[in-house]
Order: sequence, then C-alpha cells, then structure tokens
Amino acid sequence: MNKIHNNITLFLIAFFSILTMHSQQDPQYTQYMYNTMSVNPAYVGSRGHTVITGLARTQWVGLDGAPDTQTLSYDTPLGYSGVGLGVNLTNDRIGPASEIYLDVNASYTVRTSEEGNLAFGLKLGGRQLNVDWSKGRSERPDRAFAANISRFLPTIGAGIYYHTPKWYLGAAIPNILRTEHYDDNFNGGDVATERLHFFFIGGYVFDLNENIKFKPAVLTKVVNGAPLSLDVSANFLFNKKFRAGVAWRWDDSISALLGFQANDSFHIGFAYDLTTSNLSNYNSGTYEVMLRWEIFREQVMKSPRFF
Repeated sequence: MNKIHNNITLFLIAFFSILTMHSQQDPQYTQYMYNTMSVNPAYVGSRGHTVITGLARTQWVGLDGAPDTQTLSYDTPLGYSGVGLGVNLTNDRIGPASEIYLDVNASYTVRTSEEGNLAFGLKLGGRQLNVDWSKGRSERPDRAFAANISRFLPTIGAGIYYHTPKWYLGAAIPNILRTEHYDDNFNGGDVATERLHFFFIGGYVFDLNENIKFKPAVLTKVVNGAPLSLDVSANFLFNKKFRAGVAWRWDDSISALLGFQANDSFHIGFAYDLTTSNLSNYNSGTYEVMLRWEIFREQVMKSPRFF
C-alpha cells in the first residue's frame, strides 16, 4: 500500500514539475471542494451516482465590472465500467467581456487497492468570448473606438485524481491550448494569449467522533509569471446534516462557508468572502450560493461524503 501511495505522489510531483505554465485568471470558486469537476475532469463519476450542481458567484460587490459567474454541471458514472461522464456550462462576466464555457468531461478509473482509485480525465469543449469595449469605464479611452470581439475558442484539458474514502489528491490542466482570453486588471483590461494553468487539489477527512467530521482541503493554482494562488479551507460536518467552515485565499480573502443537507439528495451551500487585498477599500465582499442534487441509483447514501 505504501509503495502505491509513494508512486502516486511521485507521479503527481513529476506531472507538476515538467510543465511551463502561463495564464490569466480562470473563474474561481470558494466552494471548489463541492464543485470539483470544474477544477479536475478526472473527478467525474467518482461519487458513484448522478450529481447535478448549480453555483452562482458574485465577486467584489460594489465594484463596477467585477467578475460574476454562474455554472451548471452534471456528472454520472456509466454503469460499472469505470467510465464517468460530465457536462459543465459556465457563464462568466468581467468588465466589458463575457464568456460562455461548454465542456464535456470524461474519466476512466482504475482500482489500485481495496479502497484506492486512480482516475484519468479528459475535457473537450470551448467557449464563446465576447468583448464590448463600450461597456464600463477605461483608462484607455481609445478602447471606445476599437472593434468589439466575438470569437469561439476551443478547450482541451486533462487531469488525474486519486481518492480513497478518507482522502484525495488531484492535478489538472484546464486548457492546454494557447488561445485568447480577456484579462481585466481594472486598469483598462486587454485581450491576451491564454497560457497554461496548473491546478493541484487535496483533502483529508478526519472522524472526530460519531457526529463530527473534519476536512481540511487545499487548492493551488500555478501560473508562470503570476503570483501563486493558494486556497486553504477547513470544514466540519455535524450530524451528517450541517456543514460549517472557514477558508483563506493567499493575498486575496478570508471566507466563511455554511451548508445544509436538506434531505438525502439535496444540499444547499453558501460562502462569503471578505476581501483582504487592496481591493477591500472598493467592495463589500463576495457572495456564493450552491445547490447540489444527488440522484441515487440503488440506495440512499447513508453517510454524505465530504468530497
């Protein structure tokens, strides 16, 4: 068992090390640990039943042109073949730009031990990028006379994901193609070549007692030429019904997370981010709401999973 775990760790480190990564910021989520398909396509089907997730995020409330994101996802295992399939639709707006993402995700899982599973994932899709320079204000007034942009940009991504009932590790590249992307730095904005992101995610579930579970988790985004993005969270599950936690995003925000398992199939989640960067003077925080519906094929899940 230790040998298998060591090999997996070495593979993740090697996968991480050989990449040269660049890019602008993709849509981000505070409740990423409950919306993992948006981070890693290899996650698809890992819950063993069909899951439908909707999430809406309004970032930096009060700041004109701030990001506003909605996403709807569906993922399911295909029988007992080890194959998972998922579809993700995202609408993302920032400044004068809007992007609609539509991705199809597929995974194949190999059982490595009695409890361990290693999944390989592939994402294929694209997004429609629209930029209307007449919207909002800009420190570059020549933008008002520039031609608007409307382009379709393809997406190819890949990931790996290892999980047991207690812990998980994953690594992914959301898009390996060098296409164009709108980058709003609130100083005029620009359309630039998109460079590679690299995502690393991990978490562990501790049973504190019969009624309380504790799960720390981490999400790291690495981009060459940009500051490291690090999300660290700590969540508790009480009596298989209530979830509460806190999160911290390096040089960006601290967050509070709440969740409620309304019944065996339906989960409601909420997150609030308090900005800690210089932008804190110009906004009243970020709000995020998540709804998740789980469709069980054989029997009701007795103990809700944390991931």
